Amino acid sequence: MSRILVVGPVSWNRMVVLDELPAPVPHMEFARDWFDALGGTSAGKSLHLHALGRDVVLDALAGPDEAGDRIRATLERAGVPARLHRAARSEQHLNLMTPAGARLSLYLATPDEPEAAATAASVLDGAALAVLDLAPRCVGLLSAARAAGIPVWTDLHDYDGVSEFHRPFLEAAEVVFMNADRTDDPWALLTRCVAAGPRVAVCTLGAEGAIALDAEGGRWSVPAEPARVVDTNGAGDAFFAGFLDAHLAGAGVGESLTRGARQAVDALASRGLHPALDA
Repeated sequence: MSRILVVGPVSWNRMVVLDELPAPVPHMEFARDWFDALGGTSAGKSLHLHALGRDVVLDALAGPDEAGDRIRATLERAGVPARLHRAARSEQHLNLMTPAGARLSLYLATPDEPEAAATAASVLDGAALAVLDLAPRCVGLLSAARAAGIPVWTDLHDYDGVSEFHRPFLEAAEVVFMNADRTDDPWALLTRCVAAGPRVAVCTLGAEGAIALDAEGGRWSVPAEPARVVDTNGAGDAFFAGFLDAHLAGAGVGESLTRGARQAVDALASRGLHPALDA
């Protein structure tokens, strides 16, 4: 079985559930609920790929702090193989959530000063496919992966079609994913993406499902799967993992979209990134 390398963010988050996101005026509010949880798009993808039986390794940064200790312990408990390089501090977020799934993510700390091994091309050793998520240290790995003949998949998240930071990831990847948060025309956004080089571009539409476009002009769409929504965090990462798992099993784009939508249900029904963490 081919090894999948996932490189990018992992974090420790405080989740605060509110009736609605706060207005930008001074006031007081009472939270409906709050809890701490593992976060980070790369952690989410790795958890779901591992649960699907894929040979996956997560390569991320963590600091010598309490948040880093919790990140390490949670990944170990979930059984996800991880290489956690030392950084000055661990990434931490405060996520304000609503029951409807709206989110405001406040970055409390971001990792910096990673050890040299975290940015070296040797990170890619043994990988048959590399998922390089949006992180500064991944920029240098894009060209290294292409030089080594390692296929790159990436998640552009809320890409608007013009961001310069996203551009190297878009141009290096074979398959790209994004959401429709910053576009009024998802099909036009996908068209711009495949023109930059990827052979397939996928856009998730939340409750409206997902669409995909390939470099030959083929179009696919699927509805969202019925789900009991507990928390929307990590649904996009679960979708990515389900699509990738189906693709590696030989499925076409349409079936891979369906498998992605089904995998997203696991994240939506969980308070963590994956049901394995709920305990």
